[in-house]
Amino acid sequence: MSEASSPTVGELNELAVLARIFPRLPEADAAIVGPGDDAAVLSAPDARYVVTTDMMVHGPDFRLAWSTPFELGWKAAATNLSDVAAMGAVPTAIVVALAVPPTLSVSVVEGFADGLRAACSALAPGCGVVGGDLSASDTLTIAVTAFGDLQGRPPVLRSGARVGDLVAIAGELGLAAEGLGLLFREAVDDDGRPDAGLADELRMRHPAAMRAQLAPTPPIAAGPVAAIAGATAMLDVSDGLSLDSARIARSSGVGIDFDVAALGDDPERALGGGEDHGLLATFPAGGEVPAPFRIIGRVTDAAGTVSVDGTPHAVVGWDPYSGWDGAAG
Repeated sequence: MSEASSPTVGELNELAVLARIFPRLPEADAAIVGPGDDAAVLSAPDARYVVTTDMMVHGPDFRLAWSTPFELGWKAAATNLSDVAAMGAVPTAIVVALAVPPTLSVSVVEGFADGLRAACSALAPGCGVVGGDLSASDTLTIAVTAFGDLQGRPPVLRSGARVGDLVAIAGELGLAAEGLGLLFREAVDDDGRPDAGLADELRMRHPAAMRAQLAPTPPIAAGPVAAIAGATAMLDVSDGLSLDSARIARSSGVGIDFDVAALGDDPERALGGGEDHGLLATFPAGGEVPAPFRIIGRVTDAAGTVSVDGTPHAVVGWDPYSGWDGAAG
């Protein structure tokens, strides 16, 4: 059904909208009780579980003119699954809350649900949606909470890096930032407003950068792999390599020094660009660094600092309060 021929959310009641969404959502292997009751019930074989939550708000986090509903659903799932993986856990379930303008076409919500299902299936098989909430708002707002199973392993924290450890990354660096830059430069009309047609053209001309920004594919399976291999610290690179590595440096009381040759053709974009959603991890020196991780630096004794080839580097990255100009679209 096209968006034009679909009823709006306001023209249907909550039960009718949910009835359209539920059949599209992925089931979770860990669900004992799924959607339909006041709360879900999940199995927890490890007796512990990892939990994380994140929000996406129309304006600072996405633009409807640039993202398809399917891409929004995919990205909402992928970014939260990545946080679970960064703890060394296997994602098991997510809950999703939507605040939706009444004028929004129901087909947008259906497309969002399709994106959730596809992302879970591709990135974390067995993970599914076990509940959530639906409300009304002038601003489309998406909140996702994800759960994970440590499978008997200790969690991999930000605070475990040790001097001499190897620093490694799984995933791309700077590609999502390239995509965002292209959108702001080339997918706006003469008045500076986001333009869907121009965004479609960019998808054809720069498919990798557009996918990295609008529908990222973080290396979810690499999280448990890193934990099993003995990773000493790990996190999801969502706000930029420089800013996120500084979080490990501060938490662990160490320094992080990057090899500029390992940062690709545009080291500054790799360091400052956000939304890569790769996994940054430290591993003991002399040990094996498992695929798909690649070494990009070392841990030093310069506590709390980030450097490149030994030269201190400014800590820069995404900040929702300083990075948004108040526009939507």
